[in-house]
Amino acid sequence: MKIEIIPCLQDNYSYLIIDEKKNIACVIDPSESSPVIKYLEKNKIDLKFILNTHHHYDHVGGNKKLKEKYGASVVGFKKDKDKIPEMDILVSDQEIWKHEDFEAKIIHIPGHTLGHICFYFYNNKSVFTGDTLFSLGCGKIFEGTYSQMFDSLKKLKELPGDTKIFCGHEYTLNNSKFCLTHDKNNKNLKNKIIEITKKLQNNLPTIPSTIKEELECNIFLKSKNVVTFSKLRDLKDNF
Repeated sequence: MKIEIIPCLQDNYSYLIIDEKKNIACVIDPSESSPVIKYLEKNKIDLKFILNTHHHYDHVGGNKKLKEKYGASVVGFKKDKDKIPEMDILVSDQEIWKHEDFEAKIIHIPGHTLGHICFYFYNNKSVFTGDTLFSLGCGKIFEGTYSQMFDSLKKLKELPGDTKIFCGHEYTLNNSKFCLTHDKNNKNLKNKIIEITKKLQNNLPTIPSTIKEELECNIFLKSKNVVTFSKLRDLKDNF
């Protein structure tokens, strides 16, 4: 399986998970259709599934056009069936979603939204975290609670350390500045900032990160309790 990063809108990332033997793909969170179609057409790949982590428009905006063009099935959390456009396949927490060689565990991670899920492609050691876990950050809390977000991040922290994290936005540099403000002596963080700066200077994504890197560097994952986490999340909202 190959994972292709598709930049969308201003700072969003969509992802194509490609079965190169069969030239078929799934797309994660297509905020718009055009960049996805451009890649698929250029590489003669057929889109089979659209996987949505949550219902916000900048993650589902391309659903309708992609479904019309390719006949792809839309997969999303069952409790968001009235929020995610064009949904065909309703999945539940802890369910294994599988089609041919595509195989992912569904993990319910509320906080950013109540119906937020991630797709954990364990055979590929990759997790698609939408707007819950970012590299060096976490999502804003819109529909859920601090406690829900804290518990959701705890679920992600328990994944194997070499799991690659593919998140919904290119926020890493700004996130790194906030982390450094509250974790000034973190050598791993300072080294990571050097790496991400080089990537951005070369117009490369800072994604993926890994669970191990985030445990070492992400200030939100270092929070020991909901109180500490809540204070950090409030500070980040005004950073």
